[in-house]
Amino acid sequence: MRYSLRQLEVFLATALTENITRAAEQLNMSQSAASGALKELEQQFSITLFDRTGKRLRLNEHGRVLLPRVQNFLEQGRALEQTFARHSEVGELRVGATLTIGNYMAVPIMARYLQQQPGARVELDVANTAQVTDALLRFRLDIGLVEGELQHPDLEVLPWCDDELAVFCAPDHPLAAAGVLDDAALEAADWIVRERGSGTRQTFDRAMHGLLPRLNILLELQHTEAIKRAVEAGMGLGCLSRVTLVDAFRRGSLVPLTVTGRDFHRHFYFILHRQKYRGQAVLRWMELCRQFPAMPGGDVASTGQLAHDGGRPN
Repeated sequence: MRYSLRQLEVFLATALTENITRAAEQLNMSQSAASGALKELEQQFSITLFDRTGKRLRLNEHGRVLLPRVQNFLEQGRALEQTFARHSEVGELRVGATLTIGNYMAVPIMARYLQQQPGARVELDVANTAQVTDALLRFRLDIGLVEGELQHPDLEVLPWCDDELAVFCAPDHPLAAAGVLDDAALEAADWIVRERGSGTRQTFDRAMHGLLPRLNILLELQHTEAIKRAVEAGMGLGCLSRVTLVDAFRRGSLVPLTVTGRDFHRHFYFILHRQKYRGQAVLRWMELCRQFPAMPGGDVASTGQLAHDGGRPN
């Protein structure tokens, strides 16, 4: 072969960091050695892989075509190395999850994964749907778990399970005893909701179609717990996944409200890059996710809102 694995590792690290110094640090190399390896790779094939602007290196068209192939090649090489070393075929896994999933579902799934795969390593990045999608497109994640609807030609979106948002208030709020809320009540209320770009906000906006411009959005917050605390303080109504509200409803610190004529159902999805290698780690993670509603002690099953999807990964 006219290239070395080290040259490919330098190319990949530089593509992900957009900086040769940071790439060298990740690979425990000197800056000059990393720069030399990248230069040799380009010279061997008479190709330029990056547009260079100061210290920043951005992939050009040639580099973007090669990136997923190089990453897949190196990941398959690492899987082969693990097999030769008689280690588990399931190794490092980088997971991105939106806030609802990451804070209330991904951790017990990760615990089960690590229990079943001794020596495995999982990196969990919790962010909103837009941020998880961006990281996946930049090949910084192996799989995403999202609650927002999206379409992108480079991503495969697979259904995972169902969810439902709930409108809620503090037990001493004037609407707590109102029973069913109509559109007039929704318009008159103050709202504390998730930020734009989140899957929860996307579902809320869709459910409030036709009414949204007239709603009084008092606060937009990035964190579920902050919204719950604000609503508990009597600042207004909230709307979050029922998965996040099980304990609060059980304690009585928050009260669910019934809304007529509005659909708050949604789906959770797996998202994967079409050009990225899917090893045993990804497939095993998806299998455990699909088992999650039936796991012992899982609050999701007790809500009755998540339906197990028996499909297999494509």
